[in-house]
Amino acid sequence: MTRDLTKGPILGGILRLFGPLLASKLLQQCYNVADGVIVGRLLGVSAFSAVGCTGAVNFMVLGFAIGSCSGFSIPIAQSFGAKNGEEVKKNAAQLIWLGLLLTAFLMLLALLFTDDVLRLMRTPPEIFDEAYRYIIVILMGTGATILYNLTSFVLRALGDTRTPLFFLTASVTLNIVLDVLFIRFLSLGVSGAAIATVISQLSSGVACLVYIRKRVPILHISAAHLRPDWRRIGHIAGLGVPMGAQFSITAIGVMAVQSAVNHLGADAVAAVYAANKINDFVLAPIECFGLSTATFCGQNMGAKRLDRIRRGIRSMACVAFAYCVAAFTFNFFTSNSVATLFLDPAETQIFAMMRRFLLTNSAAYPCIALIYLLRNSLQSMGFSRQAMLTGAAELTGQLLVGFGLVHTLGFTAICLAAPSAWILADAFLITLYSLKMKECEKRFGGEETDRIEGTL
Repeated sequence: MTRDLTKGPILGGILRLFGPLLASKLLQQCYNVADGVIVGRLLGVSAFSAVGCTGAVNFMVLGFAIGSCSGFSIPIAQSFGAKNGEEVKKNAAQLIWLGLLLTAFLMLLALLFTDDVLRLMRTPPEIFDEAYRYIIVILMGTGATILYNLTSFVLRALGDTRTPLFFLTASVTLNIVLDVLFIRFLSLGVSGAAIATVISQLSSGVACLVYIRKRVPILHISAAHLRPDWRRIGHIAGLGVPMGAQFSITAIGVMAVQSAVNHLGADAVAAVYAANKINDFVLAPIECFGLSTATFCGQNMGAKRLDRIRRGIRSMACVAFAYCVAAFTFNFFTSNSVATLFLDPAETQIFAMMRRFLLTNSAAYPCIALIYLLRNSLQSMGFSRQAMLTGAAELTGQLLVGFGLVHTLGFTAICLAAPSAWILADAFLITLYSLKMKECEKRFGGEETDRIEGTL
């Protein structure tokens, strides 16, 4: 079901998108968490660490894919907000070519460089082979990730966040069943966990595609629409690729920090991996605050409603900051209990390191909340190239603290790396948001609707 967000209550409209987005995000996390829990319990700490140390590589490649797909959907949100159905169809058709090109490019990079990247990250020799077997299967399945994210982001651009959630629910259930089947009964080891993830992602992507074909007339395209329009492809790529590149730039810093973690040994790898699994779940609502606000801002940018954009971002910032307080409290009291999903409680040293890392990150949650809100909103408004520079700010923080100070501060530097990166990124984003809103005011002039519609 599509939803017009250019009129009506602001906060209520955004929050109606938020619920299904949050459920989808939590279910996506279940892909990796299911791998972690089942691998850790059935194959042991060594295999758990092997999967964990591939996280940065996974983030760099698949983060680029997901970020790009998100950016590719921006023209669809703006065309829909401008009530131009033909432009929606034209933009959607060119996403097919972009998806194919992106898949081929990323799979080629994975084949050529995965081994070298793992060695550059100083992956411990005792877990290297398992780490490689896991990540190469994940990366060879990049096409499945791209298919699901392209179709789901297009539906979300039209205001439909429920349909992707429905198919993702079935997909996650399939992933868990296949994890157990491939690891416990077929003895495929960490490769089995990766294969299960790829098959499940593919199933959800195909389901979204079939749904679009049958139930979303505004996305029904003709043979004429499918002809490559390289000017339009270039324009859409210009919005999407910088968003993907921003993820990859950030991932370089994450890889540098992961290299430092790897140098500290398998216990540090397991502690950080477990903490990040908890982080991923607790941060999911914060990320979804940003995603739902982005859809709202994209449609209102198409309708030239800067007044609604400003009020929407302010309202969601208040909601996000309140959540951050609750999230820190949750982590403080429950982190050790939750970590037992991944780790044997007898591993007391790993538990202590995990808690230290998690609470340091939790204290800085308001910083990352602001990143998600401002960066996603700016990208949906068409400023993806400028917003990409936040990745450079995050990279600087990761390198200076996490990698540069690890020899002096040890594990403390690892704990401080992400908060430092978030603070630098916020300083850049706040300035960029102020400048771009003023630029839009001048560009629209008298075109912007001045009336106030709806309430908060």
